[in-house]
Amino acid sequence: MRCDVLAIGTELLLGQIVDTNSAWIGEQLATAGIDTFDHRKVGDNLPRMVTALRDLLRGADAVIVCGGLGPTPDDVTRDAIAQVMGTTLERRPELIEHIASLFGTRGRDMPANNLRQADVPVGGDVIPNPIGTAPGLQCEVTIDGATRVVYAVPGVPYEMQQMVTDHVLPDLLERSGERAVILSRSLKTWGTSESGLAEMIADRVDAQTNPTIAFLARGIEGLYVRVTAKGQTEEEARELIETEERALRGVLGDLVFGIDDETMEHAVLTRLHARGWTLGIAESLTGGLVGARIADVPGASATFRGSLASYATEVKRDVLGVTAEHVVSRECAEEMATGAQRVLGADVGISATGVAGPTPQDGQPIGTVWFAMALPGLPVESVQTRLPGDRFRVRQFATISLLNLLRLRLDAMQ
Repeated sequence: MRCDVLAIGTELLLGQIVDTNSAWIGEQLATAGIDTFDHRKVGDNLPRMVTALRDLLRGADAVIVCGGLGPTPDDVTRDAIAQVMGTTLERRPELIEHIASLFGTRGRDMPANNLRQADVPVGGDVIPNPIGTAPGLQCEVTIDGATRVVYAVPGVPYEMQQMVTDHVLPDLLERSGERAVILSRSLKTWGTSESGLAEMIADRVDAQTNPTIAFLARGIEGLYVRVTAKGQTEEEARELIETEERALRGVLGDLVFGIDDETMEHAVLTRLHARGWTLGIAESLTGGLVGARIADVPGASATFRGSLASYATEVKRDVLGVTAEHVVSRECAEEMATGAQRVLGADVGISATGVAGPTPQDGQPIGTVWFAMALPGLPVESVQTRLPGDRFRVRQFATISLLNLLRLRLDAMQ
C-alpha cells in the first residue's frame, strides 16, 4: 500500500509557515507500515492543485491532501477533488447544522462563508471533525482504470492529527488487507550525539526484523529511539515492544529519560514528588524558560514552588543574596541555587547562569553556562559546560540540560 501526501497553501511555498503536517503524516504512515514515496506542496491555485493530485494518484494507491478546507475563496481543495473525480459539489444539510452548532456554542452566528465547508464532491464521504468547522473528505477516484482514494484533512494540526489517527490510518490498513496490529514506542534520550547513540545500539539495529528501530533527532528535545512492532494482537505487539525496550535500556542506561509523551520536566517532577520534595528555580540566561517547562506539567503545583527570573545583576544581589563578583561563575550559580531554596521555601534549589550572546561576558565566551543544585542535607553542587549554537539554542539547551542534571542527581541518590 502506497500513500503520498499533498500539502496545500501558498504560505508553505513562501516560507511563512513551516510544513510540519507532512512530516507528522509521513511518520504515522511509516509507523503503520504504509509506504510513502512522494510529498509535495502546491499553492492555493485550482489548476495546479488538480494537476498535482492527478499526478500523485497515477503512482499511489492513496493521497492525503492537507489544507485548503477553510471557508475563504482561496480554499479550493474540495473543488480540486471534485474536478479530479469528474463530478460537482453538493451542499450537505447535516454539515451546515454541525458547523452552525459549533458557532452557537461559542455564542456567535455562522458567517455565510462557512457554508462552503458543507460542500462535498458528489459520491464522496465525510470524515467527521468534532473539534472544528472543516469536515474532512474521503473520495474514491478512478485513474487509468484503477480505483484510488483521496483523503482531505484540515491544515490545523490538532484537527488533522485526530482525523488521520481515528479515520485515515485505520481505513488505509483496511484497504491494504492488513489485519495485524502495529504499535510503536519512542525512548527519549539526552546526553549523547546521534552517531554515538547509533554506535551504542548498532547490534540491536543490525539484527532488527520485528520490532524495527528508527532514530529521530529532535534537536533541543534530544534523540528518540522509536521501536515499532507488528503482531496479530495488541498484546503480542506490546510484548515485542517491551522486550526490545528492556534490551535497549540495558545498553542506553540513564540516557533514557522518558517514553512517548513523557518530557524531561515530567521526569524531574515525578522523581521529586516521590521524595516529597519541592522545587525552586533561579534563572539568569534562561530567563524563566525552565520554570515555564515545569509549569506545563499537569499537577506541577504539588511540587513546584516557583521560578525567579533573576536576569539583572541587581536582582541576583537584592533578591537572591548573590555576593559573587562575577555573575557567570561557580560562586554565582551556587548562591543562586541556595537563594532559590531560601526565598521560595523549597527543598531543592537549582540555578542557571551564563553567556547566551551575542557578546562574551565576564571574560567568558558565548555558550559558557554554570548550573548549580542545592539538595537537602548535601553540599551545593555546580557544573560548568559549553553549549553550542546561537542565542536561542544556548538558552534552550541550557534549559533541558539543567533539568537533566537534576534528574541524574536524583537517580544517583536512590
